[in-house]
Amino acid sequence: MPLPFTRTNFLVVLAVTAFLLSGAMAPAAAAEGSGLPLPRFASLRADRVNLRTGPGVQYPVDWVYQRRGLPVEIIAEYRTWRKIRDWQSTQGWVHQSMLSGRRTMIVVGKTRTLRAKPDSNSAAVARIEAGAITDLAECPPPAGWCRIESDRIKGWLRKVEFWGVYRDEIIK
Repeated sequence: MPLPFTRTNFLVVLAVTAFLLSGAMAPAAAAEGSGLPLPRFASLRADRVNLRTGPGVQYPVDWVYQRRGLPVEIIAEYRTWRKIRDWQSTQGWVHQSMLSGRRTMIVVGKTRTLRAKPDSNSAAVARIEAGAITDLAECPPPAGWCRIESDRIKGWLRKVEFWGVYRDEIIK
């Protein structure tokens, strides 16, 4: 049976609504994830990372990554668990301790030419094989090129030649 509309009932509903909208529940909501924007890129912190079917150790391991530094996209969060997607669109859950904020990229398609400057006519620095993983140093505007670094080689690569950065993303 609905409550009769009275001034007291109205004030109680108004007070509860104001409490919920005031952010008093924010600490509980913040416990559900990091509060960082989604989606975002990260990389694998360890040489061996279990990809699970759900956010917890009770869920089965669906895949085991064996490539430290592999770029992944974090697409969801649940407490200390992150749902990730890799460059081949494989998805699953990993513990946050297995991820790093270090930005890396993986070359896709075929062997690519690393350039001395962000220009297709610039001198070739090296050839980089498909599947190679390196660090992303910067992706300045205009957003078509990124500077990458490995232990021995530094150069520029077009964003369409690798996976690990958003098309319009700028990294400084």
